[in-house]
Amino acid sequence: MRKEKNMLVIDSPSDNAYFNIASEEYLLGKFPDDDIFLLYINAPSIIVGKFQNTLAEINLDYVNENKIKVVRRMSGGGAVYHDLGNLNFSFHTLLADHDFMDFATFTLPIVSVLNQLDIPAKLEGRNDLLVNGKKFSGNAKLVKNGKMIQHGTILIDSQMEVLGDALKVNPLKFVDKAVKSNRARVTNLIEYLPQGFTTTNFKELLIEEMKREHPDVEMIEFSASDIENIERLVKEKYETWDWNFGFSPNYNFKKAIKIPAGFIELHLDVHKGYIENVKIFGDFFASSSINELENLLIGKKHELEEIVVLLESIDLTSYFGKVDASEIITLFK
Repeated sequence: MRKEKNMLVIDSPSDNAYFNIASEEYLLGKFPDDDIFLLYINAPSIIVGKFQNTLAEINLDYVNENKIKVVRRMSGGGAVYHDLGNLNFSFHTLLADHDFMDFATFTLPIVSVLNQLDIPAKLEGRNDLLVNGKKFSGNAKLVKNGKMIQHGTILIDSQMEVLGDALKVNPLKFVDKAVKSNRARVTNLIEYLPQGFTTTNFKELLIEEMKREHPDVEMIEFSASDIENIERLVKEKYETWDWNFGFSPNYNFKKAIKIPAGFIELHLDVHKGYIENVKIFGDFFASSSINELENLLIGKKHELEEIVVLLESIDLTSYFGKVDASEIITLFK
């Protein structure tokens, strides 16, 4: 970090993942030349890398049932799970002042705080923080408008069972060339921290560490105007299907089910989230050509809500025999 320049520290007032991920982009425009250290805690959410196929990274049924937000970030890398036991940090600085592949500089404050608590944390590999061989923090980077952002997670007391279920997907459903998440062995720092320690406690220690390293730190808050502008960016981009799902790379989706009406196998070619080609196979009996249904699906979003509307509007028994719409709907999950 450049010592001659002020460091702005922002503690986000929101636990909405749409808001907090959007705020990272907003701050690039608001403070184009300043160093920024942003901290935020999200309610249950999955944050996917910019180049990932969202549907191939998440357990969609589980995510929908548990009302877990899914948000695509601006940086690459893998999918991560956030909840109230997970502290997130985001450094913003001018790219010209730093080596893009230098992850150590921006993870040093976290390591320092933990080492002061006698926890043997260290940076290992390219971008992970580990303690006793287990990962508690992953980091990602991006460059935009001459600024570099390095952001990461810190697992304090996250619900590991939810993390596992939310990111558990059937690998046989998808065939694509998107960047895949690496599921490393992870741990919560709560196992090493003093009894009663909370995510907020750690955040406070991290802010104090930043003040110690940068005596000219300026604590700032989002203004009413900032919040209004960030919320506008949320509406226009970060909570939209097009950004979070439609931005996904091309992929092939397949699934087969066995129901009383027979065996049914579905194959989809999906481009930017929209179905381009469909083939349905099986040993079912149909009075109408299955090609009719295949053609009706072409051009639809590979999104359950849109597909449900279509399937519930037509007579599926003419294509599959005696079936319920709910049985056919499971093919697309």
